[in-house]
Amino acid sequence: MESALEEAQKAFSRGDFPVGCVIVQHDRVISTGSRTGTSSKTTRASEIDHAEIRALKKLESEDLDFCPDRAVLFSTMEPCLMCFAAIILSGIKQIVYAYEDPMGGGTKCDLKQLPSLYSGSGINVTSGVLRKKSLDLFQKFFKKEDNLYWKNSELERYTLDQSVEL
Repeated sequence: MESALEEAQKAFSRGDFPVGCVIVQHDRVISTGSRTGTSSKTTRASEIDHAEIRALKKLESEDLDFCPDRAVLFSTMEPCLMCFAAIILSGIKQIVYAYEDPMGGGTKCDLKQLPSLYSGSGINVTSGVLRKKSLDLFQKFFKKEDNLYWKNSELERYTLDQSVEL
């Protein structure tokens, strides 16, 4: 998760929403991604360039022996529905995330209610790993005066109401 936090810090430093993602296989980082398209310099936010999607796309360009059932995806924020579905379709069986997304998180959906492509995925989700560090970065992001991304949203209110000392 520390590596995912480093990716999130890269996004934050660019002025983007601080989500970072790494994919690990055999205790080695094989792909990374950080959120783009959300900085105050961006005229319109990109809702496709999520950290998880970027990390999954990088796998396509890497020359490696990718074994999705032996990979673990680490993200600083709970994957949204789009990312959750993409992770399932990639064959990755383990997701670990730091900070929950009460507004758009997708990992709590009942897969049993979905078609077999998703319901039979056998995916395992672990939450809250290094949550405080991730929360601190999201709070810094939402406190920036020039930030317009998810301004006055449920996510911003929830995040700013959290105590970093939880």
